[in-house]
Amino acid sequence: MSLSHYEMPLALVTDYGGWPNRQLVDFYVRFATAVFTRYRKKVKYWMTFNEINCVKHHPYVSVGVIEENHPHLEQAKYQGAHHQFVASALATKACHEIIPGSQVGCMISYQMLYPHTCHPDDLQACEEEQRVSLFFSDVQARGYYPAWTERMFAGKNVRLEKAVGDDEILRLYPVDYVSFSYYMSSTVSAHPEQLEGVTGNLITGGIRNPYLPQSDWGWQIDPQGLRLALNQLYDRYQKPLFIAENGLGALDTPAPDGSINDDYRIEYLRQHIGQMQEAIADGVKLFGYTWWGPIDVVSAGTAQISKRYGFIYVDQDDMGNGTQARSRKKSFHWYKKVIASNGADLSE
Repeated sequence: MSLSHYEMPLALVTDYGGWPNRQLVDFYVRFATAVFTRYRKKVKYWMTFNEINCVKHHPYVSVGVIEENHPHLEQAKYQGAHHQFVASALATKACHEIIPGSQVGCMISYQMLYPHTCHPDDLQACEEEQRVSLFFSDVQARGYYPAWTERMFAGKNVRLEKAVGDDEILRLYPVDYVSFSYYMSSTVSAHPEQLEGVTGNLITGGIRNPYLPQSDWGWQIDPQGLRLALNQLYDRYQKPLFIAENGLGALDTPAPDGSINDDYRIEYLRQHIGQMQEAIADGVKLFGYTWWGPIDVVSAGTAQISKRYGFIYVDQDDMGNGTQARSRKKSFHWYKKVIASNGADLSE
């Protein structure tokens, strides 16, 4: 269960200024303690913050920072992130005390990054961009700030305010596992302005990879990148992994009889599950996978329901018209069989 998933309470923004205010640490721990107590007999696996690294792209829903109110936005974002790290560590401590045998994880949005060429400048640019995301899981999984963050903060003119004991809290209560969302890989260049960028709703940008196909929304499809990501994260942390989100947003067209033959979604799933199996054979401890999402919902990224992810079709268009009747797609029946076989049966 995710304790916080982009649902920043408005009052904590307007009255307290969001996560840059240290008072939110105590608020969060009190909230987490209440939830752990309520569900202690039902839930063993927890995540503290959904896609905690996405504060880089949308600070409001992540840390409650309204951009125009902060002349030094980078300071506000990373100060808020630090307080979330401390809150996560204290929540991990509380969870272990309240629910014996429980497991608490961090969760990041993750793209496998490739250098556009073998030029050292591209390799360096790729390494630096990858670190910006891994920084968040580094702190939560390892229990300390990596040495290279000093240079990163200096470049952003960020000076973190830490309370006495913060570093010890992070060290004593790291997460038990690392969770992440994976939808695509991306390509990095030291000179992106000279190259063709990816299309679609990609707040992270990136250079188009000529070796990969793309979805209806321009997200490049890379199943093998998932295996690489799993190996990279497991090698880095040596902690169990959980894939919290993976999916394909696509245009689904019902046939005259109402059926939806989404073979493209089935193929996407088959390939990605196959790469998970390869990663497990590599030695990666992967203990869970959840698809985004089981039913069509309005996309948070584009505000479109036509960007459909689900196994269940909802009769509604982007303007809100439709009966909202639900029907099972072909992928529903296929994935039901996959679940029943615990991933062993990926046949038609």
